[in-house]
Parts: sequence; C-alpha cells; structure tokens
Amino acid sequence: MRQKEDSRDLRTPAEGETIGLVTKLLGNDRVEVKTADGKILRCRIPGKLRKRLWFREGDFVLVAPWDFQGGKGDLLWRYTRDEVEELRRRGLLGALAEES
Repeated sequence: MRQKEDSRDLRTPAEGETIGLVTKLLGNDRVEVKTADGKILRCRIPGKLRKRLWFREGDFVLVAPWDFQGGKGDLLWRYTRDEVEELRRRGLLGALAEES
C-alpha cells in the first residue's frame, strides 16, 4: 500500500512579501504578526482563507504588507511544521528562528 505523499510545494516570499510569526489573535478575522525584519503588522485574513485555514498563535505565515497604509497587511499562507524546518534550513526565517 502506498503512503500518501505531501505534494504541496514550499511557497517562498515573492517581491513585496515577508514571513512572519502570529503573536496575537485579535478577533474579527484579524491577527497581529511580527515580521522577520522586526515590524509588527495588523493583518487581516482574506475571505478565501476564512473557515478554510485556521490560524493560532505561534504559526509562521506569509504576509503581504500594504503599501498604501503602513502597519497593516494580508495573510497569504500558513506554513506547516515541515515547511518551517525547510525555511530554517534555507535561512529565510531571519530573527524569527530564534524566537520560536
């Protein structure tokens, strides 16, 4: 019997995106995220992720900061444990690697 393999590709930050750590759940589909460069962003969970992807404190996420309003952004992706380990190996977590 074949085991089901995880075929999900690792999504790395594109231009204008950054990796962050969820520090607080604010309610109303909003979370507080600390980014790899040390900024604190208030991010919203877009409609296509609501009820499909659940976030918890301590989750590593991919964030798209808003260029039209500082300190805010959108959540794009939640990383699994295996993906976080791969990001650590590639050195993409920066200062967040020591905190978790």
